[in-house]
Amino acid sequence: MRSLFANQITSLAKVNKNIVLLSGDIGNRMFDDFKDFAPDRYINCGIAEANMMSVAAGLSLCGLRPFIYTITPFITTRCLEQVKIGVAYHNSNVVIVGTGSGLSYGELGPTHHSLEDIAIMRSIPDIRILAPADSQELKSQLLETLSLKGPTYIRIGKKGEPNLFNDKNELGIGRANLICKGTDYIIFCIGPIANEALIASNKLKSAGISLAVVTMSSVRPLDKCFLEKMINKGFKKWFTLEEHGIIGGLGSTILEWISDENYNKVVDLKRFGAPDKFIHKLGNQSYLRKQLKLDAQSIIDFITQK
Repeated sequence: MRSLFANQITSLAKVNKNIVLLSGDIGNRMFDDFKDFAPDRYINCGIAEANMMSVAAGLSLCGLRPFIYTITPFITTRCLEQVKIGVAYHNSNVVIVGTGSGLSYGELGPTHHSLEDIAIMRSIPDIRILAPADSQELKSQLLETLSLKGPTYIRIGKKGEPNLFNDKNELGIGRANLICKGTDYIIFCIGPIANEALIASNKLKSAGISLAVVTMSSVRPLDKCFLEKMINKGFKKWFTLEEHGIIGGLGSTILEWISDENYNKVVDLKRFGAPDKFIHKLGNQSYLRKQLKLDAQSIIDFITQK
């Protein structure tokens, strides 16, 4: 996904002369094409993310369209005040891109895990919160942000994420997509971890269990119209799956919607998310997903034990 971001932002910058790219001393080679094309519109802000956020807010208030990019925890929690005051309070047209979200940097430990970023960004008013499931959805979202006013946060993976969509899917910010039909259960996913749900759905078919898989392109805006349509579909249970902490992410957002709309007696929801604690085990993303029971087999085990 990070390579797609580099290519897409370069293409967009060739059309839109107001686009400026700021980096927190990461991905320097990746942005060589951007720098060759528009060296005066690329700023390496160094390992000074709070300053980078303020610079981006200032550029936006001057009429430019800044995109800022670095590793997810450093572009969210490290500069939270600047996100709140410089970007959100001023309704700045800043696009904040956090790469390596969730457990993508699992080998580097809790300093590089981002399992609370959605919860934190949700607590700040007026920021769109996007989490594309693959490179195709990221490409669509990047283009759409240019037509929108106000700040946007996009959490993306690192590399090697599988493509999940086909030509029949209508991609867009705030648009859910049913990528696998089912009748018994339904699982709502956000981000590249949706592939684990797809694997689970395919394996469950052999056991005669039908699991529908839905990708939610964003947490804010939330596709409430799609959720509403699913209420009367007769699913035995709803699930949510996210590479994020169990508190404040997609699962919490949907639970709040269920409560607000008084669907508590209609919907039975189980959340798959990281536990409310620091993850001290080290290993790659696949290993940690298994340890935290966020992988396909854990979904299968839960459903078949019911």
